[in-house]
Amino acid sequence: MKRIMIAGIVAGVAALASGSALARVDVGIGIGIPGVVVAPAAPVYYQPAPVYVAPPPPVYVAPRPVVVAPGYYDGWRGREWREHEWREHEYRRREWHRWHDDD
Repeated sequence: MKRIMIAGIVAGVAALASGSALARVDVGIGIGIPGVVVAPAAPVYYQPAPVYVAPPPPVYVAPRPVVVAPGYYDGWRGREWREHEWREHEYRRREWHRWHDDD
């Protein structure tokens, strides 16, 4: 019982002593706030009376002419060649995947 009481007292003294052993330095910089501020009154603005201005006369602007240039048409031979190129591309893509997808 004495040992527990002594251990408790030692722990309490150690807890209190460690709090007082902290040493630190504080530096504070303050900016003072002025006590009284006297500001001039806000300026008063009076809007002048509106002046009547006649609207401008309507102006007609003609639309730009539409010009359609002839398109490029290479006939059935060009279309057939593009389809051939597409088939060749798809074939090579499939072959590449066939050889490389099992990695």
